[in-house]
Amino acid sequence: MKLSRLPSGQPEIFYTVQGEGISTGKPSIFMRLSLCNLHCTWCDTPYTWNWENTPWETTSGRKYSKKEQIIELSVEDILSTISSYPCQHLVITGGEPLLQQKELLELISILPSSWTIEFETNGTLIPESLPLDRQIQYNVSPKLAHSGNKPELALKAEALQWFNQYPLASFKFVINTPSDLETIAELRELYNIPASKIILMPKGISSEAIRDSSEAIINHCLEHGYRFSDRLHVHVWGNERAK
Repeated sequence: MKLSRLPSGQPEIFYTVQGEGISTGKPSIFMRLSLCNLHCTWCDTPYTWNWENTPWETTSGRKYSKKEQIIELSVEDILSTISSYPCQHLVITGGEPLLQQKELLELISILPSSWTIEFETNGTLIPESLPLDRQIQYNVSPKLAHSGNKPELALKAEALQWFNQYPLASFKFVINTPSDLETIAELRELYNIPASKIILMPKGISSEAIRDSSEAIINHCLEHGYRFSDRLHVHVWGNERAK
């Protein structure tokens, strides 16, 4: 399996608390996979996809070497690593983790049933190869116009419909401008998404940026019955990796 490599050379697997979404504050082991099928201009993990000699642009302006940023591990090595932590809740993130479903199925099949699993996904791919009986939670974050992705690439009807019907999926939208709220209303109507499945989260990689827009977003959540998500890890550790 292709994982993100930390500057230390180790795979990006770390023990922390979930900082976003419906599991905020829950002790979790994060495993960050490499590779992505979208290219968000403000992405906070561009080292998982913004390779040298590609046309993609981000606010950082930096390109990365695939050889330096990717480390390949067997599922047995991954299981050994995550089992060393005092926790049995695994958050699989990226990049876009559902690009590696075959390998993930191998891992999930040997993971003890006592473990719980969350996926962080952009919602463009259906988890067709992953078990439905494992009670996997999907934190779906569809990318809106401010991400720089074209709607036909970022908003896949079949995938969004699948996640809307799946009982353990929620839709976490990153809010940057008031127009994002209009887009969310349109998507909610188009796919008949219940308000209870929608989470709004401020865009920002600093506490100040998050605080500046939180009040307006919270008020919108109260008006429409959405859930609000802070970014707990940003308040505690800033934009530091593996936290």
